[in-house]
Amino acid sequence: QVQLVESGGGLVQAGGSLRLSCVASGRTSSNYAMAWFRQAPGKEREFVSAISWNGGSTLYGDSVKGRLTISRDNARNTVYLQMNSLKPEDTAAYYCARAAFGYGMGRSVSSYAYWGQGTQVTVSS
Repeated sequence: QVQLVESGGGLVQAGGSLRLSCVASGRTSSNYAMAWFRQAPGKEREFVSAISWNGGSTLYGDSVKGRLTISRDNARNTVYLQMNSLKPEDTAAYYCARAAFGYGMGRSVSSYAYWGQGTQVTVSS
């Protein structure tokens, strides 16, 4: 089994920054793509960003491109999401996910088999 634990969320003013972390434990392996999704109340879970197993490739959702940066440290089993120039519309619970066996980076929820519990990000105007 794989456990994912997110941290780093909080309340920030518009234009501010946050850095989210996701630590994997259990039957971990660095040979999987990882991703961040977010979900605001009453909305579907939305793709934010993904990173390949070695960090060589990344994907971003259109609404966050240029403001958020995903990275990973496989020695620490940790994935990061640096969030800059935050906007009120970025307010959501942010979830870390690990790709399912046989899947690479993807924008779909169905590409990911393991999920964390989420960390709340609230951006005030």
